[in-house]
Amino acid sequence: MSASNKMMLQSFEWHSEKAHYSRLARILPTLSRLGVTSIWLPPGCKAMNPNGAGYDVYDLWDLGEFDQKGARRTHWGSRDELDELRQKSKELEVDLIWDAVLSHKAGADSTEEVWAVEVDRGDRRLEIASPKQIEAWLRFDFPGRQHAGMPYSQMRWHSAHFNGTDWDHRERGKAVFKLIDPDTRSKSQSAYSRPSAARVLSAQRLRSLLRRRSSNITRSPVNSSQQPHRRPGKGWADDVDYENGNADYLMFSNVSWTHPEVRSDVINWGKWMVEDISIDGFRIDAARHISYSYMREWITAVAHSRHAKTGKELFVLGEVWHGEVARILRWLDAVQQPPGHAQVLAFDAPLLYNFSHLSEAITESKKPGDVPRLPAIGVLDLRTLFRGTLIASRPHQAVTMVTNHDTQPGREFTTPMDRKLKPLFYAFILLRREGLPCVFWGDLFGTHGPLSEPPVGHSQSSKEGENNQRNILAELMMCRKLFAHGLQRDYWDSPSCIGWTRTGDEMRPGCAVVVSIGNIAQAIQKGARAQSNYKKMFLGKPGDVFYDILGHIAEDVRIDEKGIGSFPLRGPGVSVFVGKDAPGVEDFPVLLDFGLLYSSTLSSRISA
Repeated sequence: MSASNKMMLQSFEWHSEKAHYSRLARILPTLSRLGVTSIWLPPGCKAMNPNGAGYDVYDLWDLGEFDQKGARRTHWGSRDELDELRQKSKELEVDLIWDAVLSHKAGADSTEEVWAVEVDRGDRRLEIASPKQIEAWLRFDFPGRQHAGMPYSQMRWHSAHFNGTDWDHRERGKAVFKLIDPDTRSKSQSAYSRPSAARVLSAQRLRSLLRRRSSNITRSPVNSSQQPHRRPGKGWADDVDYENGNADYLMFSNVSWTHPEVRSDVINWGKWMVEDISIDGFRIDAARHISYSYMREWITAVAHSRHAKTGKELFVLGEVWHGEVARILRWLDAVQQPPGHAQVLAFDAPLLYNFSHLSEAITESKKPGDVPRLPAIGVLDLRTLFRGTLIASRPHQAVTMVTNHDTQPGREFTTPMDRKLKPLFYAFILLRREGLPCVFWGDLFGTHGPLSEPPVGHSQSSKEGENNQRNILAELMMCRKLFAHGLQRDYWDSPSCIGWTRTGDEMRPGCAVVVSIGNIAQAIQKGARAQSNYKKMFLGKPGDVFYDILGHIAEDVRIDEKGIGSFPLRGPGVSVFVGKDAPGVEDFPVLLDFGLLYSSTLSSRISA
């Protein structure tokens, strides 16, 4: 498969059931046949409790091997099951991308008395109280691993290895506490506290300035005279995102990247993961909350180990989750590696938000008797979906997605999106040249939990039985594998309907894609050109016959003497036209047997 056709699957959703490694090993042949070349694994290090998903990480070095925090296994499975999954992935040449949670630790084994100062939640640079001693959960002894002789790492973590926490056990108080050096506790607070209302107003003004900061990432967010002075000694890392004044602290016990033992141990963990566990890459959770300079050092060291063992590049995907692309570019530039060393990418959060904005605008425009608000008019234009996105700025470093575990319904960053429009959005990320697409497990197989949802675009097949269901998302994935090849020509001449063609190459066929939201935009935009019932696009040789392999359009399209086809429109939706005799058409329609998904005898077949 060509590099242009790589495809990632986020292999879990927030409510995925336990024993997930075994489930993944069983369905990996299916995923490989659909064109998946890498899977983003869940955070599989030992969590603070048996039901923890892993973002509440306790021990990086325990992958479900030691009896700690109430269980030997992690929520996702045991170390042995992970090894079995790794073996299956090698056989199928599917890369494993580990979800690395490095910014914090949770579930400490005991407390320590430390000096700390409470900071403003909205601006973490501002101290809002006098320093005091607190009792914080900061000691990690790893008794389960200790009982086994502390394999892999001898390091025990304590207060010196952290710079922040959110709980004072002595006073039962929850706040954001910055840990400080004891010898700085008596220094004057006037420079970095806010003893008066005037200081509060200054902080509010500063945060306002930060929000209005220019997208020019080389400039300081505000003039240095407007920034509070920094307490000397221990404190937040300076080279992080500037959300809340300083984004170093996120949750739980915040790791201090200035401590040499921390720096060494976490680098050694990364090397161990690629050398002993044979992980192919990492998704860096909360990347903008980790020292950028340390992350660059970490990537360099781990990439060297990966190359020494396999001769391959390390894959690193940063979760720099923000709607402002400048913030993402700032991280990419800060951690960038020399060519051939590591492939460093980031999620295109702005594109996902653009999908959501379009979806909401369409929903708003359909309300009976309502006149769409002016801001929605500009959003109702398919040609603007890539504006302000990472894929527009750095297509080679953009990982595109429609949904993930944090944006699915019920989660912290829930992003509204009409499920009927998701196939349209998936066409944008799967069938174009730009970016590396990441398909969400919950969209392909459905989600569990209180707000559970079925798979996107699936329908029951009466011919094959109730468990075998035609899955449009799976078909779009298969279309990427089989037909999304060659040069790309865009036909973006209408706000409501756009198209593009892929010309194919010497070995593989191409396709024509038509995406439509109907006549909504014309209905509210004065002077908009009426939409034709056909999209004329150049593709193929005269006389070639194409058809919609997704089955939305019944009529065939014959290419005329000029090489142009008139491709029919039906909206809202997406159609993918391929040659009637193109290699691979026999694999359609794609049926997935959902009845066997959670069975030990899961079939890997995709039947027609």
